[in-house]
Amino acid sequence: MKKPSFTYALMMLLSVVAIISVGILAFDVEIQMLMFISMFTLIPFMMGLGYNYKQIETSMFKSMSKALQSGLILLAVGMLIGTWMASGTVPTLIYYGINLISPRFFLVSALLFTSVVSLTTGTSWGAIGTAGIAMMGVGATLGVPAGITAGAVISGAYFGDKMSPLSDTTNLAPTVAGGTLFGHIKHMLWTTVPAYTITAVIFTFMGLKYTAETVNAESVNQLLTYLSSSFSIGIIPMIPIAVLIGLMMMKKPALPAIFIAAVVGGIIAVAYQGFGFSEVLNTMYSGYSVEAGIETVDSLLQRGGLTSMLPLIALFLFALGLGGMLADSGVLETLIGSFAHRINHTGTLVIVTVIVSYVTLAIGGAIYFSTVMTGTLMKPIFERMKLKPENLSRILEDTATQAGALIPWTGAGIYTAATLGVPVIAYLPYTFLAFITPMVSLFYGITGLTMTRMDKEEVQKVRVRREREKKLMMKSLEANS
Repeated sequence: MKKPSFTYALMMLLSVVAIISVGILAFDVEIQMLMFISMFTLIPFMMGLGYNYKQIETSMFKSMSKALQSGLILLAVGMLIGTWMASGTVPTLIYYGINLISPRFFLVSALLFTSVVSLTTGTSWGAIGTAGIAMMGVGATLGVPAGITAGAVISGAYFGDKMSPLSDTTNLAPTVAGGTLFGHIKHMLWTTVPAYTITAVIFTFMGLKYTAETVNAESVNQLLTYLSSSFSIGIIPMIPIAVLIGLMMMKKPALPAIFIAAVVGGIIAVAYQGFGFSEVLNTMYSGYSVEAGIETVDSLLQRGGLTSMLPLIALFLFALGLGGMLADSGVLETLIGSFAHRINHTGTLVIVTVIVSYVTLAIGGAIYFSTVMTGTLMKPIFERMKLKPENLSRILEDTATQAGALIPWTGAGIYTAATLGVPVIAYLPYTFLAFITPMVSLFYGITGLTMTRMDKEEVQKVRVRREREKKLMMKSLEANS
């Protein structure tokens, strides 16, 4: 096998980018299908470098195996969302969240409410399509410009998305970077908490000019009426959240912690909400189902289940397989080599990582593509500089995850604009969290603050892992040649 030239490597990468970009923008094809096609597109390129099919297959499978742990976590997350719906946990949060909204402080309330919904469900799209729509209705009755309301909704939705252990991007980022789920979430607090606090202060002062005595949005009233009549709202449905938070604080592994919280939700659904045992098991498998005849209610509550996570697991598999092929063929090494030797300071490293993340998001049209490509490209440099993987995964979330809705041609941008009925250009100036968080991240990179470094044992583990992977690859190549 020969090492690709810079031009050849760039052609391989641009081929993948073209397939994904054109597929999303021109034909509205699912990202999983496009990544699957991209893997096969790379096969003739790798054969041109001297690889045979078995060697290429080994490269794909080796990388895909890294998705096993995250895949199991996502399956547990699907079960948890289903039981938390049936137990009344999520309905209780939504009910109290809406009732606490003050007209005078509507914007910061909308930020906090969508944050809670997104944090507990692990999906920004779900929060935008449900709580976000409700908040847009409330904002309209108060005379708040749609772009400003949308900015608060999007900031809250993506805060919850990036900080929730139930989120696909929150699981994907540490998987790509080589870190752990809860280690990743804990490290994000350093950038997200100050950025979120500043964002909340801004929306608080912005909202003072909009006042109203009452909130009469029809969709909000319908939602409140349904929740209070269909669920036993109160303290008991909050127990699963306390269990999950407690296990997280005790630093228990993510998979059993999430599964235990799901089981607790199932028990409360049976003992407190009146569901049958078989109903709860079906909910864990296929999700919570409701046909209230109210669009806001049906779209908000009908979610979860093990099967709902299968498309995300497919995404993980194909994205990691694609990244593995680009890495093992020498494409990423060649591209990195053109600038990696100039990166010797954490500030430069963070700046370059931020730029690469935004560029891959813009040309790939998907948060997942940007996360995998940026993480795979920059991971060797972070390891060379002896920086822990959570530094890289944090930047991936601070940039690509939050900026997805800000680029009009990405899947997130198209969905958000269509769902909220507001063009990207109208809400773009008010998505403060998406702008402030990477600025905090850049500050840490330049100053070195919170940029945690590996100890001697961790450095040795990285060295051993690299040598083992190299030996396995050479052994596989020899066996298949």
